[in-house]
Amino acid sequence: MEDPDFMGIALELAREAATLGEVPVGAVVVRDDEIVGRGFNQPIGRHDPTAHAEVMALRDAAARLGNYRLPGCTLYVTLEPCAMCIGAIFHARIERVVFGARDPKTGAAGSVIDLFAEERLNHHAEIVGGVCAEECGALLSGFFAARRTKTEVA
Repeated sequence: MEDPDFMGIALELAREAATLGEVPVGAVVVRDDEIVGRGFNQPIGRHDPTAHAEVMALRDAAARLGNYRLPGCTLYVTLEPCAMCIGAIFHARIERVVFGARDPKTGAAGSVIDLFAEERLNHHAEIVGGVCAEECGALLSGFFAARRTKTEVA
């Protein structure tokens, strides 16, 4: 499988988040072409501000692999990670991060700030942005448009 294939699976997870009323972001952790972790946004349902898709996928992968370090793994996520998620990515020692849509409000992989480029930090990952960006962005835009419409009607 290639990057767009794994991003497609992350998109499926993002759609699952949307059905639960969560912001539609999905993520998968892959090692040796095998998905070892899955997650989607769940902060509302779990009452947990850290339950972002990336963190949920990292938790799942760490539990499955029996190690909080995830060297040799790639994280696929439908939205550019925020600073909190990048901190978790650093601590997990993720080798590569592939994201879909850019996040102009909280993106910490180049949109607002680029934590991966910060030389003083002790871990760096390869970053690939824009994979399936249109589909990822459209899912988010549609979700927020529907939410605004509900708010206006109420």
